[in-house]
Amino acid sequence: MLEVKHLSTSFFTDDGEVKAVRDVTFDLFPGETLGIVGESGCGKSVTAMSVLGLVQRPGKIVGGQILFKDRDLTKLNSEELRQIRGRDIAMIFQDPLSSLNPVLRVGFQIDEAMFAHDKIAKEDVPERGVNLLKQVRVPDAQRRVKDYPHQFSGGMRQRAMIAMGLSNRPELLIADEPTTALDVTVQAQILELLRDLNQEMGTSIILITHNLGVVAGLCKRVVVMYAGEIVEEGPVEQIFESPQHPYTWSLLRSLPRVDEKRHERLKSIEGLPPDLIAPPPGCKFNPRCPFRIEKCFSEDPPLEMVGTAQQAKCWVTMKRAYAEMNAATITDTRPGAASGVRPPAELLQVVADLRTLEEPEVLETLAENPQLLEQMVSEEPAALEQLVADHPAVAEKLVTEETAAAVDGAAEDEKSE
Repeated sequence: MLEVKHLSTSFFTDDGEVKAVRDVTFDLFPGETLGIVGESGCGKSVTAMSVLGLVQRPGKIVGGQILFKDRDLTKLNSEELRQIRGRDIAMIFQDPLSSLNPVLRVGFQIDEAMFAHDKIAKEDVPERGVNLLKQVRVPDAQRRVKDYPHQFSGGMRQRAMIAMGLSNRPELLIADEPTTALDVTVQAQILELLRDLNQEMGTSIILITHNLGVVAGLCKRVVVMYAGEIVEEGPVEQIFESPQHPYTWSLLRSLPRVDEKRHERLKSIEGLPPDLIAPPPGCKFNPRCPFRIEKCFSEDPPLEMVGTAQQAKCWVTMKRAYAEMNAATITDTRPGAASGVRPPAELLQVVADLRTLEEPEVLETLAENPQLLEQMVSEEPAALEQLVADHPAVAEKLVTEETAAAVDGAAEDEKSE
């Protein structure tokens, strides 16, 4: 039904080109539920917006194809895309309160979506609006259809948005963080609703979320994104049972498990996501990866098959990490901790050179190369601490409180060893 091939989307800002999505490829089959997961800023929502042609300036699709039923959506004009949006492909946005018009009745907004397209006979629209609210389990739908958005609770507003998305019987429903800001009970109800709609109506669903538990409860297949790229893809059960990319492995280790016999401290992922204006060379996860090897710093790995229907973009899959680096018993997850591989000496040399300069020259150099500071924070916090000790103005003017805390914490860890 949907084929995304080598999709790349960038935002052209005054600071440079933000490569939000790079070379993303995946398929979606009729009746399938696909999850797209990753940290905030990894490109999940931009990928969905690209599919619907909703990327706003200064953003632009710079490469690739988006084939919906063999029709390339990137080649369509705005009017042709409008005919597809809401009719054949619908989207549920993150915040229903900001997506619904506060001065129009909920029923009117649902009906308006049907009037905008000719898929539903006009005389059937009012009755269908009420039936849709009943279908998404809004109680007393005949009366609530006349209410305004502020009269609905958060969960009810999300149900109204789902009803609006389903109004024209779309073949594909994209749900962008549909359970954000909802309590756990309402989250479970929304997920159950989406599952029932998928089974009863055969609607294909793309679920965008940062919550792996949500994916486990609804999806059959999952795509894991990091720094604008797909780093792993495969069946949900297989990915959860045997993740092969260190990032996916790290995400799963950071989740609380109720079935664990020993409740240990959760393992966070050290470091920060890369700057998408100037991403690091090689594998984009190498500044944070405990299993990195020398090759990771210079060569970008391809997305390759690592199991039955499972792909990973990594030079050191977890199968190798378990065999050679004792991944099963690792407790230190700092960058390079398992492999013992440190960043190339060039960065340490740059820091050494900066320490020999006068303070104004250091500040000027860091201002011209902001990614250098981020690289030192994630890869060489101890060296950055020495630079700050030599030039206090670096901490005062260029290091934010959050970055300073990260530097102090990482340097303290190195000293304690």
